[in-house]
Amino acid sequence: MADIHQEAGGGADFDLSQFYQIFFEEAGENLDQMEQILLDLDLESAQDEELNGIFRCAHSIKGGAATFGFADVAELTHHMESLLDKLRRHEITPVPQMVDVLLESADASRVLLARHQAGSQDEAPSYAGLVRRISELASGVALAEPEPTPVAVSPSPVPAPPPAEAVAAPGSPVPTGQRQLLVRIGPLERVESADAIKELFRDIAGLGTIADQAVDDASMRAFRVETSSSDEDLLDLFAFHVAKEQVSITPVASSAQSSTPIAAHADGDSTYGFFQDAPGLPGQSPMAGAAAAGQSVAKAETNRPLAPKTADAKALAQPHMESATIRVAVSKVDQLINLVGELVITQAMLAQNSQDLDAAVYQQLLAGLADLDRNTRDLQESVMSIRMIPMSIVFSRFPRMLRDLANKLGKKVDLVTLGEATELDKGLVEKITDPLTHLVRNSGDHGIEMPADRLAKGKPEHGTITLSASHQGGSIVIEVKDDGRGLSREKILRKAHERGIEVSEHATDAEVWQLIFAPGFSTADVVTDVSGRGVGLDVVKRNIAALNGTVEVDSSEGYGMRVSVRLPLTLAIMDGMSVGVEDEVYILPLSSVVESFQVKDDEVSTVAQGSRLVKVRDEYMPVIAMEKIFQVPRNGSERSSTIMVVVEADGSRVALLVDELLGQHQVVVKNLESNYRKVPNVSGATILGDGRVALILDTGSLVRRARH
Repeated sequence: MADIHQEAGGGADFDLSQFYQIFFEEAGENLDQMEQILLDLDLESAQDEELNGIFRCAHSIKGGAATFGFADVAELTHHMESLLDKLRRHEITPVPQMVDVLLESADASRVLLARHQAGSQDEAPSYAGLVRRISELASGVALAEPEPTPVAVSPSPVPAPPPAEAVAAPGSPVPTGQRQLLVRIGPLERVESADAIKELFRDIAGLGTIADQAVDDASMRAFRVETSSSDEDLLDLFAFHVAKEQVSITPVASSAQSSTPIAAHADGDSTYGFFQDAPGLPGQSPMAGAAAAGQSVAKAETNRPLAPKTADAKALAQPHMESATIRVAVSKVDQLINLVGELVITQAMLAQNSQDLDAAVYQQLLAGLADLDRNTRDLQESVMSIRMIPMSIVFSRFPRMLRDLANKLGKKVDLVTLGEATELDKGLVEKITDPLTHLVRNSGDHGIEMPADRLAKGKPEHGTITLSASHQGGSIVIEVKDDGRGLSREKILRKAHERGIEVSEHATDAEVWQLIFAPGFSTADVVTDVSGRGVGLDVVKRNIAALNGTVEVDSSEGYGMRVSVRLPLTLAIMDGMSVGVEDEVYILPLSSVVESFQVKDDEVSTVAQGSRLVKVRDEYMPVIAMEKIFQVPRNGSERSSTIMVVVEADGSRVALLVDELLGQHQVVVKNLESNYRKVPNVSGATILGDGRVALILDTGSLVRRARH
């Protein structure tokens, strides 16, 4: 049996309220779309696509309302859906009254949704008359024209008496469709895992009742269930805890089931297309009861034509749906970011040109420039946050993917996600999704062992794959870690020699692990539809390198493997420290700068092959002379570099030798590769306040250079 669990730092019950606002936004959009299609609908030549479009809108609203427990909205849209389903199947002919009643239903749905959005505890308005009219139209009964009476201003036409067979018998229960089922689950390796099925019936109000049933096989569990949900809905629910293939559902004969007519709804479906009462769909809601009562006393309604008007008046008093978000094209956001970048450059120019002004004479001007600097920074931070989205958007796709993979491979996997709230630029999120998918699949296929093998090694039969994201300095680090078999150094070296890849037997582990990213390299003995063709990890490294990121692998054979993806947060605007070497200006990302200090020549030691080291508080650091790296000409001057700036990247530190520190300010990152070409040790360029171009240094590349 394949099994997968998802954890998120030890959370308990899943809180749906975090998605309320998204549902309200989408429901409002669906209602707007439904209303527009209805207004443009030509009844004499209605197109199937138009009817299907209206049906999809109602179906989406119903599904979301049922999920979040908004029973009144789910029931009203269910009746709308029943009418629309018959229309799109051409079982009934569209008439103007149907458009009217659907538009009224859309308005009523807005009122009910607005009540839920505002958290109103007042009594909900009754739409029993509206539901009755929808049911009559769905049954093919044309609504009678209102008789000419003094109160003909009633907004609701007087309905004809409903068909006799649609009326519930006196004393019969309103909720129908209840079934008695025998559910058998197994064979199970851990029979206690089936106990979670009983908790579903306890936690989901109205799903039904469940009781233990005796069974002879110790690896099986059996339950007697009474529910209105379909077999498909039950299987979908049970699949969260056991595999569908291990569930057997058989009906149990019931006298009540065979003798009670299905009459609660005109279309005979009391499940609303979802599991009954899930959550907040009661078997007998006030609206359904009122609708049944309205059908049995339709004649009495003609004497009280003002009742619907009262309901309409209550609806008008309800709050309206409020939109908390707007949808904006990404191109407009990018344009805004570019404009803010130009503003930052202008502000830097003004700040630089005002440095020589007399503070006593130009006090007010300098105070205004200081305010401009502060407001520009706040504006920049606000604009940049628009493009930031949480990593949970990426992580949310892996539980299902990993579950299917574990099911196919016959493995048991626990998925743990950490740091889901860590935010990353939208552009980077879209480009990092595919590489992470390859890494997770690789851990599930190559890393996690079969349950029997894990038990033989003294490990728990459930393997664990951990996805984590965190900010470290100016980078975001995403880790994919598993507790599987790890990498085999001997096997990788043997495969490398077979493929003709030159590698020394004395190579470090880190160098050997990097071989798995070679194109076409695979240690799989058998090629399957999951892996083994050598395609995947080379794409991972290539895509991450295109983002100026790095991939590091750490593994211990028999204990697991960790792949760390480090991406620089080189967004459109960043804080930087400008340093000078002769006449050249370079920008260091401020998030990478640790400290700076003056140094004397005798404090720098020279070791083998001309490498230099400096001792900083009992720690020796490699020294990188900027003038040599970038071949800065001295033009005959005797000026020497006496200032060292310590930068950190990839967990290591180096000391950069520069002439002077020029200052700290915001810089606008310009892509150097798209405008010129890729330059080693440089991640981008920026425009200074005086119009000159300064290179932004890639501290990670400089650190790696010092290592090798």
